[in-house]
Amino acid sequence: MPRFNANLTMLFNELDFLDRFKAAKDAGFKGVEYLFPYAYRVQDLVERLQLNGLTQVLHNLPAGDWAGGERGIACLPDRVGEFQDGVGQAIDYAQALGCTQLNCLAGVAPAAVDPQRLCDTLVRNLQFAAARLGSAGIRLLLEPCNTRDIPGFYLRHSQQAIDIIQAVGSDNLFLQYDIYHMQVMEGDLAPTMQRHLDRIGHLQLADNPGRGEPGSGEINYPFLFAHIDRLGYRGWIGCEYKPVKGTVAGLGWIKPYL
Repeated sequence: MPRFNANLTMLFNELDFLDRFKAAKDAGFKGVEYLFPYAYRVQDLVERLQLNGLTQVLHNLPAGDWAGGERGIACLPDRVGEFQDGVGQAIDYAQALGCTQLNCLAGVAPAAVDPQRLCDTLVRNLQFAAARLGSAGIRLLLEPCNTRDIPGFYLRHSQQAIDIIQAVGSDNLFLQYDIYHMQVMEGDLAPTMQRHLDRIGHLQLADNPGRGEPGSGEINYPFLFAHIDRLGYRGWIGCEYKPVKGTVAGLGWIKPYL
């Protein structure tokens, strides 16, 4: 059975961030992920992980001005130096936290830039990051996102991500397959996961519509969990959803799996 981890950016968000680690442990989670660690002292994060016996499953590479609406810089030709500096910062945090995989957000595509130039920039940045992370013993992930929640996001389909992974040509680059994002963009979830299983490094979930917990929408999660188990996936599944009536109240779905 795959392991479920809590996304602390979205779960337990009624609590101060550093208090969410204990809440995740108390709810039965063994691992956590969140968007970014960079606003916190790394030692504070290490202490919370250790005190609560949690694994740091994932965080993202620096993604530009998040508060200002940026959603990654990896495809932006004029931000290559910033991207490379961010890779070094992310490695420093990941090594201190014991985190063995980092996700790259491609970013929103500027309308005035040629799409091929965006693609070439993304490929070169991923080649750089995959090599640097590989030397540090960390896997690099690449995540397609839906364009309803993030209008103009450059990387929007699973096959597009696979094509870019192949163009990068590294054995240290994997697909982060977010079930919610891909249900919005393309559906056909079970066959797609089966087709790309050997390149999937991490799964994330939420239901659709609304991005709530499993059981709040249209996705047949009991079927998908059994399917994922039959496929032999043994990685983590990040619970990256917006609780409909509070995190703890909405955790009934996960009790058979923890």
